Amino acid sequence: MRDDVFQRWRSLRAGLLVAGVTGILGALFTWWQIERERVIDVEDIDRRARAIAHVLSYTVHDALRGPAENVATRLGKRLEGHSRLLGCAVFGSDGRLLAAGPKLKGFESSISGELTRLLPGDSDRCSTLLDHGRPVRMRAERMLRDDGEAAGTFVVAHDVTFIAERAAARLTQGLFVVVITAVMLATLVGGIAWLAYDRPLQHLADWMRRVRIEDSSEAPPVWLPSSQLVSETNRLAASYRAARTATFQEAHEAARSDRIWTSGRLRAHALDCLGIGNQLVVVSSREPYLHVRRDGKPHAVVPPGGVVTAVDPVLQACGGVWIAHGTGEADRETADAVGRLTVPPADPRYTLRRVWMTPRENDAYYGCCNDAIWPMCLLAHERPIFRTSDWQHYVAMNRRFADAVLEEVGGGQAIVLVQDYQMALVPQMVREVRPDLRICLFWHIPWPSVDAIRICPWREEILRGMLGADVIGFHLQQYCNSFLDTVDRMLEAKLDRDHFTAEVRGHVSRVRALPISVQPWSERGVPAGPALDRRHEALREAMGLQGVEVAVGVDRIDHTKGLPERLRAFAHFLQKYPQHRGRVSLVQLAAPSRLHLKRYQDHLEELVHYAEQINSQFATEGWKPIHLLVDQHDAGTVHAFLSMATIAIVSSLHDGMNLVAKEYVLAQDGLGGCLILSEFAGAAEQLTDALVINPYDTEQFADAIRYAVEMPADERSERMRRLRRHVDEHNIYRWAAELLSGMHAVTPAKARAAAGRKALV
Repeated sequence: MRDDVFQRWRSLRAGLLVAGVTGILGALFTWWQIERERVIDVEDIDRRARAIAHVLSYTVHDALRGPAENVATRLGKRLEGHSRLLGCAVFGSDGRLLAAGPKLKGFESSISGELTRLLPGDSDRCSTLLDHGRPVRMRAERMLRDDGEAAGTFVVAHDVTFIAERAAARLTQGLFVVVITAVMLATLVGGIAWLAYDRPLQHLADWMRRVRIEDSSEAPPVWLPSSQLVSETNRLAASYRAARTATFQEAHEAARSDRIWTSGRLRAHALDCLGIGNQLVVVSSREPYLHVRRDGKPHAVVPPGGVVTAVDPVLQACGGVWIAHGTGEADRETADAVGRLTVPPADPRYTLRRVWMTPRENDAYYGCCNDAIWPMCLLAHERPIFRTSDWQHYVAMNRRFADAVLEEVGGGQAIVLVQDYQMALVPQMVREVRPDLRICLFWHIPWPSVDAIRICPWREEILRGMLGADVIGFHLQQYCNSFLDTVDRMLEAKLDRDHFTAEVRGHVSRVRALPISVQPWSERGVPAGPALDRRHEALREAMGLQGVEVAVGVDRIDHTKGLPERLRAFAHFLQKYPQHRGRVSLVQLAAPSRLHLKRYQDHLEELVHYAEQINSQFATEGWKPIHLLVDQHDAGTVHAFLSMATIAIVSSLHDGMNLVAKEYVLAQDGLGGCLILSEFAGAAEQLTDALVINPYDTEQFADAIRYAVEMPADERSERMRRLRRHVDEHNIYRWAAELLSGMHAVTPAKARAAAGRKALV
């Protein structure tokens, strides 16, 4: 609908342009014509005044030969006016009024002042004067004696108010005609542009979309602006159908092979699962690419976060649409009127649709997400704050995202992948309008116990929104168990714990454990080989890390990441095992997050204080124990540190998965690293060869760091080899394939209804 309105507005603009130019030209012509007629009217008045002066000139001459006191008597009623003629007046050679018609009373001073402009050499003068708000046209003619001396001046005055009134009437009439003409032209030209160009092109775009998504075999629209366009469109459609047929055949074969999951195999599997007529639509609050302004120009940046890291490779492999909140300062200028653009910028593979929020909507929406739902689900000792106004905006923004999904899907079919707790209501909102769509919600953070959810005032609304999905995915089985327990306690639902399903109001949701993973570093364009070695040397030299064993942490600045606990454990390690001072440094890459909130600002200040305190206590000349690097680090920098470090520390206090642990494993090509992993991170259940610690136990944490530093090379390699094998086999492409397989098994609502009717018959 929005596209159609935009197309009509574009057609109307052409009509408005033509109408505007025509209106300006018409207005100029009307003004010129009125001015020309004004001049004609004035000239006509002057001719009449000249004729009157000519007729009365002999009588006035005779009157001026006698005494001045008798001039008025001699002329009598000849000086009176009628109709537009106000009358005549006679002035002496000294400028004194000798006689005047009765209608000229009150104009004497104005006429006398105008006579002073009559030059000695002039015989007559015509001018317009304004007196008492009334325009008067006067003609003054010098009367001469027989000897050539001035005897006086004879003045004929007309009321020319009618000229201004006539001009105003003509202007009103002319502008009315111009406006009517402009409106008619705008309608006519806009209509012609719509019917002849925009409407056919819109039909062509709709047809191309049906061919792309629904595999329609219909012919392209006939009424196109060019017959050559019709011919080329037919050829393009035929080539596309032939290519897709071959691709689907290859997909069926490749999807069933036993090779390790790659982007190519995922693409084949996605084509197999999506089938003909379906597209992949991802919706999340975080966008995969945002645009900031650098040196006055928009620059694309990949924001930090597990959702972006995990889902972007899937869409690059499969294509589709990603709907997200546009947060970059240059986002609007890089998208079209609807908010669409193709990404990645260097090699476009899919469409990004940005949804906009006002600053007030942004604060309230993320206030509900970050102050209420996030701390409720993550057990990091932070009290949730439930504000009704925030919840109202959360509902409104979920509705806006749901509407965007429905716009992008249109009348076609799609698999909709809803991401994380910011979109809990979207599945049900989409299902209410399109029950035939297949919808998956993946919850990237933990699902807590029933008692933790009970404190939420909107717990039932959140649960019903989530249960609008056909598949609800969590990282771990324990989260699935907790979710079903919550549904059982808080809603009237039919549960099947053998098959892990929940049925509410006739709709069945499957609850599945689908541990998410990451993309191989080799596909991210990061340096490798000698280039990577040079990057390592440059970093060591710049930071004074030559000859030092590097431990690394890569995290957003967030209370759940356990960064203060990590710094305290590292300080205790240096205190307890002084032989390692000067030999090990911790490099912490810390990405700023939610710094508009005071508690996050305070958390950052706390980290800086801890780092400075540890450095002041243990640092020596040439060695610094803590390097706290607060910045938005790009993928190349993160990979350089992960591949350089012999130890990686992930000390989350509570985390759904924590993909940094898996990224570190994939960065260790030489198998020489060691991973220290919190037992409260979801990755701990999969990466069992890591050194698993309790981040709250500072003593155990410090001992784990010591063990990682002193671990024999063969044990280190064997542990990393097993970790690497697991992550290679369970990469992001396998996660996406299992997710799509689960969605493929879902029977759309229309098919279920048809099957039910058939069974009744």
